[in-house]
Amino acid sequence: MSRPRGTLDQERWLDLWSRLGARSSGTSTFALLTAAYAEPGRAYHTAEHIRDCLAELDGSRDLVRSPDEVEAALWFHDSVYLPAGSDNEEQSAELARVTLTDSGVPETVAGNIARLILATRHTVVPTAPDEQLICDIDLSILGRDATSFDDFERRIRREYAWVPEPVYVRERSAVLAGFLRRRWIYQTDRFRLKLEIPARANLKRLLAELSG
Repeated sequence: MSRPRGTLDQERWLDLWSRLGARSSGTSTFALLTAAYAEPGRAYHTAEHIRDCLAELDGSRDLVRSPDEVEAALWFHDSVYLPAGSDNEEQSAELARVTLTDSGVPETVAGNIARLILATRHTVVPTAPDEQLICDIDLSILGRDATSFDDFERRIRREYAWVPEPVYVRERSAVLAGFLRRRWIYQTDRFRLKLEIPARANLKRLLAELSG
């Protein structure tokens, strides 16, 4: 029986927890993550987004250098999400680092996971292979079909419902235009071949709508 889209897979999490070398059961951390992704202010950065990211990872296992670290980073990468905040990734990375090390995961592993989470700030183009992959996974929604992309944008707008429309249009347009200015939105060949062209088409269309 398939799992509802809005829920996380506890069995998958506990398997990962064990592979990371954690000493505790992992159920309390799973409950923490479940509660975080179910916060009422979220519309896109939910459990559904995490499940989608994990599905993308499953289809890209052959590209990963440290699969358990990348998977753990995906589980944690939006665990702290406040639309008005400017350090969500930093806080998510610190939550992951502290939670994992307190549970017996080696500090080097926890540190690598935190570093991967920080890459999802998308402020710089990543160069390390696993950072490239996790960023491509996180941005894969940009290259989906128009219906999925438009639903994504509506959900983002709901998360920023408190922002006046002119301000939202200005700030959102700046973020989207920044991706278009990059030589490539996607850094791995696989994601680039599959998603680069539709992502640019989606972004250009949305920018035109916002400016209109």
